[in-house]
Amino acid sequence: MILTIPEHSFYAMLGVLGLLIIGSSTRFFLRYKNPNKDDTELRQRIQSWWWMIALLFFVLIFSTHATIIFFGLISFLALKEFLSIVPTRLADRRVIFWLYLSIPIQYYWVSIGWYGLFIIFIPVYVFLFIPMRMVFIGETKGFIKSAGILHWSVMLTVFCISHIAFLLTLPNKNVLAGGIGLIIYLLFTTQFNDVCQYFWGKLLGKHKIIPNVSPNKTWEGFIGGLLTVTLISGFTAPLLTPLTVIQGLGAGCIIAVSGFIGDVVLSAVKRDLRIKDSGHLIPGHGGILDRIDSLIYTAPIFFHYLYYLHY
Repeated sequence: MILTIPEHSFYAMLGVLGLLIIGSSTRFFLRYKNPNKDDTELRQRIQSWWWMIALLFFVLIFSTHATIIFFGLISFLALKEFLSIVPTRLADRRVIFWLYLSIPIQYYWVSIGWYGLFIIFIPVYVFLFIPMRMVFIGETKGFIKSAGILHWSVMLTVFCISHIAFLLTLPNKNVLAGGIGLIIYLLFTTQFNDVCQYFWGKLLGKHKIIPNVSPNKTWEGFIGGLLTVTLISGFTAPLLTPLTVIQGLGAGCIIAVSGFIGDVVLSAVKRDLRIKDSGHLIPGHGGILDRIDSLIYTAPIFFHYLYYLHY
């Protein structure tokens, strides 16, 4: 069943499409000014954004269940990609099956709005089940390292991402935005934070934060992005969420900080594994983990901030 798009969410969608049009127009202009410059990566990134935004908006408009299934698929692809780059034991294959099985179970709790099981199923029950299943396999070499990798993988890719889908099942406390507004607010603010930190870093960046992990991250970029996103969030929060302007400023602040942390944590993983990208699923962006690294942190932190204040 196709959902009726709340007024503010509809205008937010139009605003995102407007930004994509501006981005595409800018690329055409730059290519016209510098026809000999290779813009393949920029072209691929913008084209991928069009496809990703179109798919997201389609499922958001189509139905709540379609959106929940969509984020379940995101979790599946992210888990699959994560397990493809981290070291696992041959004996772990029988355990990994249960990690994949946790995805439909976790998103079932989301679909019926059962907050109690949603919030403890993976952190408690899956956490306890993984080492138990490993014990019955009987392989003790590398046991601790493997248990940590498997639990961390399902926490990051399934538990954290499922918080985005659960936003749709929360009681509607902003009739002009609905659950769609909550998701658009979280996704836009998180991605806008990445763009702002990159922009301010390129413009003013001189002092590196953690050069051994992410050499392009600077204090100027981080602070510039933090201030910009906090102000934008304060303005847009009352339009798309139940948050007030002041609460929106707080949301923008925690999204900017947690988004930065998510980015550098996944950068540390890739540096440890000596890879540049987590995969090649999204042209111009790398793998799906490269695209959702910030969301892995911002989704649960924003969710619980919102839940504490209004639910």
